[in-house]
Amino acid sequence: MPLKELKFRPGINREGTSLSNEGGWFDGDKIRFRSGNAEKIGGWTRDTGSTNSALQPPTGSFWGTCRSIWNWVTLSFFNLAGLGTNLKFYIQNGVGGIFYDVTPLRETTAAGAVTFAASNGSSTITVTDTAHGAVAGDFVTYSGAVSLGGNITAAVLNQEYRVVTVLSSSTYTITARDTSNVTVTANASDIGNGGAATIGAYQINTGSDIGTIAPGWGAGGWGGVTTGYPSTGWGSPAPDGLGITVQLRLWSQANYGENLIINPRGGALYYWVVNASPSTFDRAQILSSTNTNTQASTSGTEAWWQTDAYCPSLCNFVMVSDTSRFVLAFGCNDPTGTYATTDLDPMQIRWSDQENILLWGPNLASNQAGDLRLSHGSQIITALQSRQEIIVWTDAAIYSLQYLGPPYVWGSQLLADNISIISQNAAVAVNNIVYWMGVDKFYMYSGRVETLPSAVRSYVFNNMNMTQSDQFFAGTNEGFSEVWWFYCSAGSTVIDRYVIYNHLERIWYYGSMERTAWCDSPLRTNPMATTSGNVLVYHENGINDGETNTPVPINAYIQSSDFDIGEGHNFGFVWRLIPDITFNGSNANQPYAYMTMLPRANPGANYTTTNNNPSVQSTQNYTSQTQYTIQQFTQQVYVRARGRQMAFKVSSDGLGSQWQIGVNRLDVRPDGRR
Repeated sequence: MPLKELKFRPGINREGTSLSNEGGWFDGDKIRFRSGNAEKIGGWTRDTGSTNSALQPPTGSFWGTCRSIWNWVTLSFFNLAGLGTNLKFYIQNGVGGIFYDVTPLRETTAAGAVTFAASNGSSTITVTDTAHGAVAGDFVTYSGAVSLGGNITAAVLNQEYRVVTVLSSSTYTITARDTSNVTVTANASDIGNGGAATIGAYQINTGSDIGTIAPGWGAGGWGGVTTGYPSTGWGSPAPDGLGITVQLRLWSQANYGENLIINPRGGALYYWVVNASPSTFDRAQILSSTNTNTQASTSGTEAWWQTDAYCPSLCNFVMVSDTSRFVLAFGCNDPTGTYATTDLDPMQIRWSDQENILLWGPNLASNQAGDLRLSHGSQIITALQSRQEIIVWTDAAIYSLQYLGPPYVWGSQLLADNISIISQNAAVAVNNIVYWMGVDKFYMYSGRVETLPSAVRSYVFNNMNMTQSDQFFAGTNEGFSEVWWFYCSAGSTVIDRYVIYNHLERIWYYGSMERTAWCDSPLRTNPMATTSGNVLVYHENGINDGETNTPVPINAYIQSSDFDIGEGHNFGFVWRLIPDITFNGSNANQPYAYMTMLPRANPGANYTTTNNNPSVQSTQNYTSQTQYTIQQFTQQVYVRARGRQMAFKVSSDGLGSQWQIGVNRLDVRPDGRR
């Protein structure tokens, strides 16, 4: 018989059975297709930067799980990246640069408002500050304190701390440590209170790293809450936030010129201004007419952070319009309408005056600030800039927002109703086409809204943890014409899966990977991503997994759908494999990959593979293995595999191996029926 060529259609198809997709690929992990050929994806390396704080994170390069990355370049050519985590907000200057903590402050106390109390033999310090407003996990920096008299010196106290437990609305605890992060234990001489000049600078409250449904009655210990919140007794109400869904911390950000405007979902708008020196990074400041933060200005007396009285104090998403230079707030409060200042209207859109981030009060005679309200849906989920319009998604519809000029300024047009989007970060724009993940399928918008056909739709959406949908996000890898979506599988509360749409070849593939945010920016050469280990990595850089200091191999594989090797009732016997594979790009001395034959008698039967352990009886009557090691100059391999159908698999687990497969061939001869 002639050699059987193993030619498979590019892309993975899971919308049917393995045999019904004969001639295609059925499964894979950490692979992609280029010019129709399957290959292992590129590797990634770790950014070497660390935080500038003495309070170093226990693991990773920064505190918290990052959900937002934004990259831009200033007029002084600082290559900056903003990273918003559930605990802090950072600015990094250049690849490998320091992650500067610019987290906004929500309060700076008066001198003497903070006092400390220590116990002999304990490292726990009880802090008293009336109406401190902190929650467990918050960060606070003390200054002006004096020694308590013993081991708890002024140097121990005057630094950044993290709140351990909130005891009441006026007290909480911290763990004493020196400037080297070594725990310090109080002695009998620590009887002072820190003096009358102690100041506490509280950063904005931290957020959750995953979405949770907190318990209500009986939360914590029997009859009350005891951990991280004020204790409650029998029959007492649970603290605020318990018994309801707790949303994870999501940031939106955009540069306004060379500066940055940021917003934690459901929080205030903040503005960060770049300094002349790349080694000096001040904290972001709240945009508010009532900002009394004593650290708000570092440039004389100019109060640049203070807006007029109409600036939104609450917002779900912020954006800067590039062409017309407006700041737009989506899902915000309306201090001039029927809503109170503290009431957030999730369907409201407001914008500042053109070229003026500080002016929000509408006045037709003198500015272009204004607002409008969408009507389809219950809340605005997100927005994205596209060509000559801003696309806005609610939880039920999609709108086009376009600049009209005075007097209406911005106008909205309903593009489609009964449309979903799964999360704030689930949409991307590529070549003037917008792609996004809905709650049960994929969509695209290229002038009209349409369903994006997917060969892996049921595979993805039937194995998804929808309770964690706020974590899901999209990114582009334009060097390979790919759109990536990361999501949580059904059994996971953290992101562990991805699915890719190759918009050039119009094919799909998927795999497993833990990522929390993504930014494909040409300003830094390689796509950036953050991991669950709280580090920044650069993709398509190298060929190994470089998240840790010691790179490890990337385990990759691709497996075909079943194809016939027998004829009718007869089995087929495969006795020779002629591989076609290239290892271009490898840096190992002897790169290799595995090729595996997976035969079976009928579609409902298990694949019959030889066990590699000779002490265990094989499922076939052959002693040779069905997994074969292939190197660059392997010309042919003698194999023994028998069945009516067979799947073909290529995999690798070696350090420094990169591969792309071509047209492999099999020598098959007819065999018996049993």
